[in-house]
Amino acid sequence: MDKKELLVPLFLKNGQAVSSIEDMEPVADGDAVALAAQYSNCGADGILLFDLSEGDAEHDVSLHVIKQMAETVDIPIYAGGNIRRVEDVKKLLYAGCRKIFLNYEKAGNRAMTQEVSERFGKEKILACVTTGELDGLSEYQEFLGGAVWFDAEIPVQEGQEAGILGELPMVNQGDGFLVLCVDSWIEGDVVRTLSERAVSAVSSRELMGTSDFMEQKHFLKDSGIAVNTYEPSLRWEEIKTGSDGLLPVVVQDYKTQEVLMVAYMNQEAYGMTIRTGRMTYWSRSRKELWVKGLTSGHFQYVRELCIDCDNDTLLAKVAQVGAACHTGNRSCFYRSILKKDYDETNPLKVFEDVFQVILDRKEHPKKGSYTNYLFDKGIDKILKKVGEEATEIVIAAKNPDPEEIKYEISDFLYHVMVLMAEKGVSWEDITRELARR
Repeated sequence: MDKKELLVPLFLKNGQAVSSIEDMEPVADGDAVALAAQYSNCGADGILLFDLSEGDAEHDVSLHVIKQMAETVDIPIYAGGNIRRVEDVKKLLYAGCRKIFLNYEKAGNRAMTQEVSERFGKEKILACVTTGELDGLSEYQEFLGGAVWFDAEIPVQEGQEAGILGELPMVNQGDGFLVLCVDSWIEGDVVRTLSERAVSAVSSRELMGTSDFMEQKHFLKDSGIAVNTYEPSLRWEEIKTGSDGLLPVVVQDYKTQEVLMVAYMNQEAYGMTIRTGRMTYWSRSRKELWVKGLTSGHFQYVRELCIDCDNDTLLAKVAQVGAACHTGNRSCFYRSILKKDYDETNPLKVFEDVFQVILDRKEHPKKGSYTNYLFDKGIDKILKKVGEEATEIVIAAKNPDPEEIKYEISDFLYHVMVLMAEKGVSWEDITRELARR
């Protein structure tokens, strides 16, 4: 059974998060990226983003913010607004949006449906409609991956067999990704709405003030709705604890793999961690439950829990807010007491270290540096070198000796990193794009 989703709307104007289409007052100090991160960490399944910009200059500001949001959050962004040409759809997808919705109040948006569907994939294109525009969907249904029904009325009342959902042509076939955007979040009505087979997700402006989507999901789950909650494959009774009933937990940053801290859980802490998605421990010194970050704001949000081969130690991969250590350091393991020199061969670490040196050269030029020579000569010189090194790879590949191609690929990657630094592209941008593919 497909899981139903809770999507939180986010309205973007002049690069800031605002209350709604009608109310342009900034929310959360206008910091859209921080707000999106909060939604992602607190259990939302996705962000329904409305770009309220006017004109190309303001739209470019929005695209920059959307790109930052996509780099920060772990949930999909579905975006629309200020789409006037096919290029606008491409820019939103390239900024990291998973799906794009076209405003069907605009004839131009309807007219481009087939072109953007064939160019970018039907599953990425949604129609954004209101109740009065439902009839127009049938003409474009074959090119749409679903719809965002804005300002929808809750369609099903208790005791009725079907609601107004039947007016959506794609619904009768159970096809597509259908989002209902409702004004009032009334739990009973939402349960009935999500019970409709055709409804994929629900969104409401009332969710914008929610700081814990997991509780909403547990209510829906208890009401028989399949939603995304944490479901461990191992019961507490199957875990081996110490004589004190505690389980040691090694905590690791889910992106960098850096070990952050070690703590302990009892059965209640384990259950709360799974239910809330926030790391909760048992404090041995205070003899009480301890939600990491409740005092400092430095929460740890669960991304994965792994058990070791003996079922007696937990590895928690988390999204860490701020510092993990009470000293203010990112990790509790910030002091080295012994170290042997060695060559770092972790690919991600090597790439990032070299890239950081290149960025440092750009920020702090060094006389005689070849990297600074390339930056000084500009983009045309950098592109010329990238092209030359790519050709060298082709030539080296014809040589049976693999050593030559290793050298040429390394040379090529270095020049590509210079190009990345020149164009403001990071390794995280590249890996995220590869992961999406």
